[in-house]
Amino acid sequence: MVALSLCLGSGCVAVGTSPPSSSPESGWTVPPAGENPPLPDFVSVIAKIRPSVVAINTEVVTYDIFSQPVTQQGAGSGWIIDANGLIVTNNHVIEGAKSITVTLADERTFSASVVGADSITDLAVLRVDAKDLVRAPVGDSSQLSVGEWVLAVGNSLGMGISAKEGIVSRLGVSISMSAAETLRDLIETSAAINPGNSGGPLVNMSGEVVGITSAKISAVGVEGMGYAISAKTATPVVEELLQEGYVVRPWLGITSSDVNQWLAFRYGLAVSSGAFVTQVAQNSPAAEAGIKPGDVIVSLGSTEITGAQELVQAIHNHKIGDEVEIIFWRGDVKSTTRATLTQSPPP
Repeated sequence: MVALSLCLGSGCVAVGTSPPSSSPESGWTVPPAGENPPLPDFVSVIAKIRPSVVAINTEVVTYDIFSQPVTQQGAGSGWIIDANGLIVTNNHVIEGAKSITVTLADERTFSASVVGADSITDLAVLRVDAKDLVRAPVGDSSQLSVGEWVLAVGNSLGMGISAKEGIVSRLGVSISMSAAETLRDLIETSAAINPGNSGGPLVNMSGEVVGITSAKISAVGVEGMGYAISAKTATPVVEELLQEGYVVRPWLGITSSDVNQWLAFRYGLAVSSGAFVTQVAQNSPAAEAGIKPGDVIVSLGSTEITGAQELVQAIHNHKIGDEVEIIFWRGDVKSTTRATLTQSPPP
């Protein structure tokens, strides 16, 4: 043991002991300090990706309580995927817009047109009449690890392009955006995400796009929970938008909502869960199978259906041309039918 002394003036008094750095009883020693890891080089990463990031401004016409048109301004972000003016962004950034304006890193401004959009994955592709643009490199998001540094670059708050640093917090996250839409395979990041960031790139420390910033959780006491669509998920969707203008999926031809207590009471439903059919498209597989508004679908194929989102996902898990068994309730009668899924029509 090592003695400790308290010294006052010219005298010292022993006041106690402290253990040495190693103990003969246990053989334990203080682990040596490791070398400090190098700090990430954010400057070079931003310099690499900045020329490929664009600010997007939109005008959307809504109507007030007197049915008078009101023009609202919106802001978002995007990134260049082709030197001849193709830009990726989120669908919700441009949805319903009567005009879309894109501002490049060199301050040039262009009017943009929509090449294709998909509400289910919240992705869209725009085109501007410009040449020799700097395209962003796309990385392999499947190689990301929790704790890895990333940067969110975009038109935060509509105030111009800025960058926010953070880490990858989680991978493979799913978030329900509505009763019928869920974003899947998301990257959760602690990088600050604000209105206007939507559609901008999430980049790794090689300056490669690994995600498309899409959403954040906004609630009192919640910090650092932003989400990006992974590049792995986005790439095939973007390719199909470029080829077809929309994403081709299996189609049943119905619109539905979750069964809840109000619906169960209002329509005297015999079940407390399932997908309540609100609309059936004419000449659709559902119509040919005899499905009608007011029916409650509780099973499709081998999947139990507890709500509208489960039904959408069950349909998408099949292929065009698949024949599926559908179990549904009409009033207090349980029935079974079969439908052949067809190709979804253009939006």
